[in-house]
Amino acid sequence: MPAPEPPPASAPPEASVPAPPPIPLRTPAPEPAPAPEPRADPVAVQPAKPVAPRPVVRASEAVEAQDGPPCPRCGTPNLPERKFCRRCAAPLTVTAAAPELPWWRTRWPFRRRVRIGGSGNALRRTIALIVLVAVVVAGILLYPAGKRGFQDVLDKLGSTAPISPSQTSASAAVEGRPATAADDGLTNTYWGAPAVGDSITFGFRTPFRLVDLIIHSGDSTDPEHFRQQARPVVLSLEVTSADGELHRKEVSLNDQPGPQTVVTGISDVVQVKLTVREAAGTGPGRAIALGEVEFFKRT
Repeated sequence: MPAPEPPPASAPPEASVPAPPPIPLRTPAPEPAPAPEPRADPVAVQPAKPVAPRPVVRASEAVEAQDGPPCPRCGTPNLPERKFCRRCAAPLTVTAAAPELPWWRTRWPFRRRVRIGGSGNALRRTIALIVLVAVVVAGILLYPAGKRGFQDVLDKLGSTAPISPSQTSASAAVEGRPATAADDGLTNTYWGAPAVGDSITFGFRTPFRLVDLIIHSGDSTDPEHFRQQARPVVLSLEVTSADGELHRKEVSLNDQPGPQTVVTGISDVVQVKLTVREAAGTGPGRAIALGEVEFFKRT
């Protein structure tokens, strides 16, 4: 057999040489960013509806036994320590019924809540007493005015009717011109007063409400004959009521023919007196002519 070959001789180890540092590579320049595309006009977008959170379902606790007294209003049972009903909130404590108030406490100004303490009640009573006294005094003072106003309203709403006096007299009269000529229903006759200051009186058998009276001045309604005699232009009117009360009023007349109305509005009249205070066209031989006086009552 051939002899084996000897192993190759190992090379002597070489000394280790450090590796050279790596050469840095050049970083390529970044490419320019593309220009932004033009943005479109904004479009109005309706906001989304809010989503309500879902209720969280919790495990119900065990219902406590409601073994207390039932509610006096709805009958719901409640716990013994509760003071108000868990269903209608009515008080569970039964209180005694309040005593019934007297009738006068239900009328104003006594219809007030009762306050704690006695000072408020005393003040309220004092104020009520003052108000009551003021009402009584005002009623006493305003009663006559209120009565007259009420009667005046009735005079305007109601109707009137003529009434004739039961007797007529005068303090003086010229011959042929008696006082009765002033209430005979004719305007071409007249009562002739001799001078200023003379008067004529009309009496009535039954008291009545004198609404007004109509006076015809002069001896005629004809304008051509009206100024042949003197005419009264101011008269003093005195009206006597059934209780003796005297009502006075001054009446001014126009110096012209025709009726002239004098509003009176006096109740329970039994007598009317007219006195001449001023006259026009007076002179020797000229009487003061009062043609006719008409009286009207309320029906």
